[in-house]
Amino acid sequence: MPLRDRPTASWRKRATAFLAALLLASLWGTVVQTQFNLKALTDLGVAIAPGLRLRTSLQDVAGFGPVYAGIVLAAWLPAFAAAAWLARRRPALRPGLYPLAAGVGLLVAIRAVDAFAPMPSLIYATRLLPGLLAMALGSALGGALFARLTRESGGRDGRTGAAVRAA
Repeated sequence: MPLRDRPTASWRKRATAFLAALLLASLWGTVVQTQFNLKALTDLGVAIAPGLRLRTSLQDVAGFGPVYAGIVLAAWLPAFAAAAWLARRRPALRPGLYPLAAGVGLLVAIRAVDAFAPMPSLIYATRLLPGLLAMALGSALGGALFARLTRESGGRDGRTGAAVRAA
């Protein structure tokens, strides 16, 4: 590959990794919030057949999924910028920085949305700690996926290619 094409290939790789991670986190969070809502109904005595549970989940992916993806995106932009900045200074911490930034960023974004939403909380699942943590876990998994898909290949000693060349 010519040298001038490498930055474009790197940008495409990062954009593709970001979109894959965003899709994972958004799908996870959407399905989690749906299941918490359905559990609340079953706790009230409503019988929900597995087929209805699946249909409801798919409808929420189509309806609520894009809204939730926007929340995740708004959370991740500053969080990933901070993670990238820190990763440049401490490359060994990079694999943990993106999941941490994604999880914490989502927690902050959800609480910020709740502060401005007219109802007590926009997402029912996040009212209590288990639901909030389940959704943050999905965000952290998305951050981990991004870190993994964008890691540099290294030498046998585990350092990045640039570090091996400089050593």
